[in-house]
Amino acid sequence: MKTRIISQSDPGAAAAALEIIRAGGVVAVPTDTVYGIACAVDNPTAIRQLYQIKERDALKAIPVLVGTHDHLENLALDFNTAARQLALRFWPGALTVIVEKNPDLPAELTLYPTVGLRMPAYDWLLALMRTCGPLAATSANLSGAPSPATAEEVLVQLDGRVELIVDGGRCEGGIPSTMVDCSQELVKVLREGGIPSADIFQVISDV
Repeated sequence: MKTRIISQSDPGAAAAALEIIRAGGVVAVPTDTVYGIACAVDNPTAIRQLYQIKERDALKAIPVLVGTHDHLENLALDFNTAARQLALRFWPGALTVIVEKNPDLPAELTLYPTVGLRMPAYDWLLALMRTCGPLAATSANLSGAPSPATAEEVLVQLDGRVELIVDGGRCEGGIPSTMVDCSQELVKVLREGGIPSADIFQVISDV
């Protein structure tokens, strides 16, 4: 496979990404944190490609990016009070909330009864998802390697593994999202990233 790079500012960038996603393929896209590889959330074959591309352990779930709060209805069985309050405060932004999943989601997405959801603060990507729907997405790196902040860094790791890289320049965040498990009564920060844990618990304490 030959990997193609297209500038985000190219008028045909969104159409090129949409074509691949709708055909069951995987694209690399910029976000507000790091570059990610993404595919349609309802396509099991494409989700399996995500795992293969980055040599990811099947025990590690794939998060989902959403473009609008309306997408949550088909993804979360229970978007509870803690998750709602955190989303209201930090979405769009560098926060992934883990909630009870809709059982109709593909088993390939996650082996667990939960799913991680995030709305990125990245207008181009939000607009894309408002057209194609939510995306199964994970960082555009080989497992264990650094998360890429530029299209060039994606190419170094994934050249020949993805069909298209959308080049949006350097991602401003440069670090992954903060991951918070809201699926249990006791809210837990599983990974601290772009949002400090103290800010998370400040919001939770007010719920």
